[in-house]
Amino acid sequence: MKLNKKRLKKFIKPIGFSLLGLLLAFICFYASIYFGLWGKIPSKETIAELKQSQATQILDRNEDLIGKLYIYDRQSIKYSDFPQHLLDALIATEDVRFYEHNGVDNKSLLRVFFKSILLSDDSSGGGSTITLQLAKNLFGRDRSGAIGLVVNKIKESIVAKRIEKIYSKKEILTMYLNTVPFPDNTYGIESASEKFFNVRTKDLSLTQSAILVGSLKANHYYNPRLFPDNAKQRKNVVLQQMVNYGYLDTEKANVTKQEDVVLDYQYYAPNQGLAPYFRAEIKKQLDTILDQKQFRKPNGERYNLFHDGLKIYTTLDNTMQRYAEEAMREHMKDLQSQYEKAYGKNAPWLKNKPTFIAAKKRLKRYKALKSQGLSEKDINDSLSKPYETELFSWDDEKGEAQSLSTLDSLEYYMKFLNAGMISLDPKSGEIRSYVGGIDYRYFQFDHISQSKRQVGSTFKPIVYTAAIENGMPPCTYFPTKAITYTDVDNWTPTNASDIPDDDDLNYSLEKALSNSVNTVAVKVLYETGIETVIDQAHKMGIKSDIEEVPSIALGSANLSMIELAKAYTPFVNESVPSTPIFITKIEDKNGNLIASYEDLYPKAKNEEKAFKDETRQAMLEFMKATVDEGTANRLRSKYQLTNAIAGKTGTTQDNKDGWFVGITPKLITVTWVGNDNQQIGFSSTGIGQGANSALPIFAKYFQKLNSDSNYNAITQASFEETSEEVLSSLDCEPNKTDGFFKRLFKSDKDTKTFEKKEKKGIFSWLKKKKE
Repeated sequence: MKLNKKRLKKFIKPIGFSLLGLLLAFICFYASIYFGLWGKIPSKETIAELKQSQATQILDRNEDLIGKLYIYDRQSIKYSDFPQHLLDALIATEDVRFYEHNGVDNKSLLRVFFKSILLSDDSSGGGSTITLQLAKNLFGRDRSGAIGLVVNKIKESIVAKRIEKIYSKKEILTMYLNTVPFPDNTYGIESASEKFFNVRTKDLSLTQSAILVGSLKANHYYNPRLFPDNAKQRKNVVLQQMVNYGYLDTEKANVTKQEDVVLDYQYYAPNQGLAPYFRAEIKKQLDTILDQKQFRKPNGERYNLFHDGLKIYTTLDNTMQRYAEEAMREHMKDLQSQYEKAYGKNAPWLKNKPTFIAAKKRLKRYKALKSQGLSEKDINDSLSKPYETELFSWDDEKGEAQSLSTLDSLEYYMKFLNAGMISLDPKSGEIRSYVGGIDYRYFQFDHISQSKRQVGSTFKPIVYTAAIENGMPPCTYFPTKAITYTDVDNWTPTNASDIPDDDDLNYSLEKALSNSVNTVAVKVLYETGIETVIDQAHKMGIKSDIEEVPSIALGSANLSMIELAKAYTPFVNESVPSTPIFITKIEDKNGNLIASYEDLYPKAKNEEKAFKDETRQAMLEFMKATVDEGTANRLRSKYQLTNAIAGKTGTTQDNKDGWFVGITPKLITVTWVGNDNQQIGFSSTGIGQGANSALPIFAKYFQKLNSDSNYNAITQASFEETSEEVLSSLDCEPNKTDGFFKRLFKSDKDTKTFEKKEKKGIFSWLKKKKE
């Protein structure tokens, strides 16, 4: 026995020294980490002043989220916004002794050591606490490998204890839920709630909370979008944990376990989701706005759109935007089919056609190969090599992957019609819906703010406005017969086939405008003076240069959709043009005002009247007639719209552009349809005219607004009452035929020389006479 004791003492001593040595080595190792030899550990001061990158939020007029700008999709909320069942689910699943430990749960660590490591029991769970996870989320890890993992764990435990000393448990939970990563590159519970369920965190249901908390174990495997069955299974584990620790009764848990994973997924990536063209324009404007000194941080630094968590309050109405996008898609899908069928085998986008060959030679890739001295055959061979690409398709709006060459792709995309639509409040100029194209993922060119196209007959109301404003009586008559303008290359504007080419038939201004009579529009321009008309256009808000040529009467001017929309606002805004407004205010992440509406649009309220009230009322009557009995009549006949609507259709030469401007008392809406390749028009006026190509988007949009009682204030509004004086001036027959003696002595000349009139217009003498 004595011998055994001697032997035991002999072994205990070296074992003791070994253990002491290991302890000293660990203490030294720990100290080396603590004092920064393995990388700097955030100090208490750094932790006390945590700054986390936050997504900039783009909000609609009702403060609903429509998009974000971010590197990490994160936005912060307060502790009071967390529903109790969310907190209970988190603690029951991730850290049941959260309120008992100081950042490191020693009991959990011992459990993990003995059950997971010694007994190989995977059901024991992890030893990481919410505070440890927060430390990792906030400061990341900078080492890998076995030793790196140990270093990181120790560093995180040090940081976790510092966090616990500085912040309360509520503050720790708030920071954790605002920074923890969820599936689909989403950071923070608010971003995850809005992305996966389209609700604010405070409105999460028990099922939704359990799904999101459950996804924290493995972001990809439990992603409810990709793997709903996995997400449901994990959700039920979370619910059971809540039962096990007394946060939820068994009966309610069993009911909730039966609920399926139902998502309302929202895309906030730049090229997806609601209003992508609008959001892109907002981003472009913000880049300019935040460069200005008066909109910088108090310390003079520039705000970072992707890090500083700004809130951008916009004028867009997300429901109206959704209706606008739906209306566009519904119509364009059908129109594209008509368009392709009408061309058949003679389509200009086919590879053997001159239009295609011209487009091919404009390709950057073609020009690069040409500059290398390659022959046409070699260039075509290079451009004919296939590659895998995702294609836009109306049949599958998510796109489809195919193997196509550059030439195949060019031919494929040249056939597509594109579209634009903007709808704004004529009083305030606030933009309510903004559809810049058919699909931002594939067509990122914005047809509202970037594009300028010939506007066709939508310019005619400007011509007629200038005429009436400068004294032409509304009941003035002009013959419909075409004439040739000898000093403009013998230009002879003609009318559509349904308009009589008769020198004895005269149309009133109202009849001519409502039926879009080209010959009369040019004669009105001639009588009013081209400079007068251009001046009138600028008074109405058009900034683009307009060439002094008589064809502007038929819409040869190239204008953007947004400035055309502005030009129509005076007709329902007491004759004053409204500046299109995108943003109402900008705040920092703490709610401090950076820029107000007045700061952003200092000149918006300084607009002067573009014309007299009498002119406005007369023109509005003209454009009501366009809808009631003129070229836009299908709004009444086909689409059965009974709203108060005025408007103007437009079609450009060779049917390359279709337009419609819809005027209602509280909304101005402009729609455009055409091919981005301006060499390609519609095959016929029947398909390409504005009444068929662009007007239906407006019609479907208003049908949707009419069915939503939330918009009764817009859809049921009435135009102002027209004065008796103006009504009296309009009281004449729409057309008349010259009498016998007038026809007898009329000149047979069917040519005329175009002359510039004085800027004030030929009828300025009428005003002087009245004065």
